[in-house]
Amino acid sequence: MWSFVKKLTIAALGAALLISTVQGAEAAEKKAFKIAWSIYVGYMPLPYAAESGILKKWADKYGITIELTQINDYVESLNQYTAGGFDGVLITNMDTLSIPAAGGVDTSAIAMVDYSNGNDAVILKSVGIAAHKKTLADIKGQKVNLVSLSVSQYLLARALESVNLTEADISLVNTSDADMVAAFGTSDVTAVATWNPEVSEILKSRNAQKVYDSSQIPGQIQDLLVVNTATLKDNPKLGKALVGAWLEVMAIMQGNGPASEAALTQMAKDSGTDLEGLKGQLKTTRLYPDATEAASFMASKENIQITDLVRKFCFAHGLLGEGAKSVDAVGIQFPNGEVLGDTKNVKFRYNAEFEKMAADHKL
Repeated sequence: MWSFVKKLTIAALGAALLISTVQGAEAAEKKAFKIAWSIYVGYMPLPYAAESGILKKWADKYGITIELTQINDYVESLNQYTAGGFDGVLITNMDTLSIPAAGGVDTSAIAMVDYSNGNDAVILKSVGIAAHKKTLADIKGQKVNLVSLSVSQYLLARALESVNLTEADISLVNTSDADMVAAFGTSDVTAVATWNPEVSEILKSRNAQKVYDSSQIPGQIQDLLVVNTATLKDNPKLGKALVGAWLEVMAIMQGNGPASEAALTQMAKDSGTDLEGLKGQLKTTRLYPDATEAASFMASKENIQITDLVRKFCFAHGLLGEGAKSVDAVGIQFPNGEVLGDTKNVKFRYNAEFEKMAADHKL
């Protein structure tokens, strides 16, 4: 899901600095909005909301229109959002910080989508001369294929720490998520760090040995529904409609009847798998169907601690911008008003307003 960001986003970030300034000056009430998405198990409820008419129902309620656009490459969806081509996007917490926020685009997370609870994994190949390499510690000295500077690298860093290793103990090979499954099938590749659906496909190989996954760092790899903060400020109806539609689909998914089965079947089709495959991926995805819990987590000490870990990783890997002199370069605000980083440069906000409205039945 997460593609190489550092080089691919340079142009987008530069454009965003100009575009965000214009948007900030011209942001005003409007009626039509565009949201970008890419295929990932946790994101599929949004396109289903559009296909089922649920999104239109909520948009109609507030007198607006919301157009969804699928972008095949995840990072391209982030680039286009950052450059001003979309009003919102489905994105990870780390990428929100390192791409739009670090690029100067003030961005608000209005819904907790999920956290990866096993969808991201480190996998070794146990075959030939590496047949004995079946534990995480065996990764030392190996080349690891992954999407560089992505949450896969974040996961790998956390994994290495758990066995007293660092990134200096391995070699990283940047590989597109689209090429990961094929790469693992070659003799040259002995270790990968990636996410679903690639994880599920790779683990079908009898030579694949999962040695670490995101269930061991719960809550740290988050997926969020975010929108441009200036746009949201002038158009709160967008936040209400998106969160309302999202939570309605969540409620359907939690059911055990034909409506739930039909919804999941459509999501599976949209994501290029079957119902069994989607359900398998959902087992390693911790969704937030309850608005009260989602709002509470946004403001929790746990989320603040997690965000601190993520921002430190981003700074250490040069993802807060070339001019970032410290981990505090970009401010991150939480619903209680607490800010990590520069209070004068807040560009990433956890906004629980709409989840709270839903919890109070006020949407």
